[in-house]
Formats: sequence, C-alpha cells, structure tokens
Amino acid sequence: MRNIGRIAAGLLLVAALAGCGSVGEGAAPDASPPPVETTAPAPVAPPEGDADPGEAGPAQPPQSAPQPKPDPAPEAEAPPVEKDYYMDGSYILRPKDESADPKKVVLLTFDDGPKDEATLTSMLDTLERHQAKAIFFLNGYRAEKKPELVKLIHERGQTIGNHGWDHIDLKKETQERMEKQIDDVQALVRDIVGEAPAFFRPPFGSGGDAVKKKAKDAGMLYMTWSNGSRDWEKGYDEPRKVIDSVLEQLHPGSNILMHELAWTEEALDELLTELERREYGFLDPDRIDPDYSKN
Repeated sequence: MRNIGRIAAGLLLVAALAGCGSVGEGAAPDASPPPVETTAPAPVAPPEGDADPGEAGPAQPPQSAPQPKPDPAPEAEAPPVEKDYYMDGSYILRPKDESADPKKVVLLTFDDGPKDEATLTSMLDTLERHQAKAIFFLNGYRAEKKPELVKLIHERGQTIGNHGWDHIDLKKETQERMEKQIDDVQALVRDIVGEAPAFFRPPFGSGGDAVKKKAKDAGMLYMTWSNGSRDWEKGYDEPRKVIDSVLEQLHPGSNILMHELAWTEEALDELLTELERREYGFLDPDRIDPDYSKN
C-alpha cells in the first residue's frame, strides 16, 4: 500500500510539471502576425473655404508676399488753350494774326446772374448742344444767395466774370466803395469754385479810368460790349426781338451782351443756330489774351 501511494504521488508530480512547461520561461508565446507597414496616403486639403477653422491643415508651400500694384499713371493734363485772340479798343474780338481764320467769331456773354436755376440750366444745355462757350458776368449779392448756381456754371465748363457786388454805377462811387464792389466778388467766386474771375464788366457799362485800373490790378480784363441784344429794354422781352436785335448788329468779333432772362433763354437755341448758318464760330473766352488787348 505504501508503494501504491508513492506511485500515485509521482504521477501527480509528473502531470503538474508537464502543464507548467508549456508556458515556461524560454517558450514562445502565441502572437499575431507582425503588422505590415504601409505608406499612408497624403491627406487631401479641403476646398478653400471648407476647412474646419479649429483644425490645422496640411503644411502649405511658402508663398511670396503680394507685390504692391503700381500707382496708376496720372492723367495727362489738357494742353493750355492758345491765346490767339485779343479785344480791341471798341471791345471787338480779333485774331492776333490778322491773316488767320476764322475772323467770323462772336463772344457770348450773359449778365446779372445767377437768378433762376431752370433758366440757367436751359441756357447751359443749349450752349453745350452748340459746343459754345460764354462768360457769365455775376453780381456778388446774387452769387452769395445761390452759390450752387455759381458752381453749376463752373462745372459745366463755362466762364465766370465779375459784374460788381451790387448792380450800381461804379463810376459814381467813392474809390473805396468801388474797389470793395470788385474785390468782394473776386473773393466770393474764389471761395466757391477755387479761382477768381479773369473778366470784368461794369454794371450799365459805366466805368472810366479808375474802374479800368482797379479791374486790371485785380487781374481782370475790363470790357463792355459791341453788340447789345436789348433784351433788358421794354418791348424786347420776347424771343424774336432778341434774335433780330443781335443779327441787325452782327459783325465779325461781336461781343454780344445778353442777360439771364426767360425770353433770352427761349431765343438762344434759334439765335445760335442762325449764327452757325451764317458761318460764325463761338469764341472760347480762354483764347483771349488780356496782355495783348486794348481797353
């Protein structure tokens, strides 16, 4: 019996040792196959504007800094107008080269504005249709009340002239008051449009040597007229009479006096059309040379 017990104990010991040997030190454990290394595809950047602002996108190649755009070339200034006409002692406009053409020109002028926007705008439209330039001789007290009309004349490419502050006879005024009447208009127009008038016409055409000198000292060419439309006279307040009056006095170089009046505005298109039919041109005031003129 004692031997049987020893044999049983031995068998138990052998079985225990066999079970431990399968995981003992030096034995290879069960393992999965080693992972196969693969190259991951490069991430695709989302379309511009679709990227999540919280995620950093793929590294982008460095970009050169944007180059500043060159400044646009400045617009070429219009060449200065050739001053090829002058005003003679009778206020008639003549070419400096007496053999040159055209001699048949007129200078269009309008006094006593600015008054009415509708009338003025219609006159400006008519001048533009005929590609005509004119001088608008303004009174200071009217220009002060309607600076927007002073700007309108300037912006439409027409010339502004000085007609005194009030419509008074400067020849009868003291030197001090006469000078103030002229200087105040110069200052006002300069403040409104950035440049002072270059032409002066005294109210009623009444000036004299003192007024002429003051106008010249203020940088202006003094003038009256050589062809009066008579649109300011009683009985001439209708378009047909205004036209007939101008045509009756017409001569080459006519310095035509008109006013900012409703019947003159109505007459203007027909008058300019008739002047063109008679082959007259409209003189740009910028072409008048004040240093060559006689007055």
